[in-house]
Amino acid sequence: MTDPARNALPLPDYDHLPIGGLESRIRSLSADEVENLLSYERSHADRLPVTELLTARLEQLRAGAEPTSGDPDALRPEQGASRTGSPVSPATSPQPFSPPPHGTPDQFGKPKGDRT
Repeated sequence: MTDPARNALPLPDYDHLPIGGLESRIRSLSADEVENLLSYERSHADRLPVTELLTARLEQLRAGAEPTSGDPDALRPEQGASRTGSPVSPATSPQPFSPPPHGTPDQFGKPKGDRT
């Protein structure tokens, strides 16, 4: 079952965008388009960080900001999952650590089985 309101959104994959991708992608939208997203968000998931982001962008546009090119491909869901952390290479990897098999040489004591 498809929600007709979802089909009218200016960002077709809106429901699946991480907030970082949404922030970049709404830069290219007009005030009317941001209002449309804000209305949809409030009547569906009503996520506070998203409504705050959309409200702030709407206020910027109403204060005279112009839509910019933004990044229409910013953090699409399939990219967001694979783009975490730093790349690891042999040059940036730490040396493997292997503790001695039976403690360290400065640890003296009786063997476990010796109770005398």
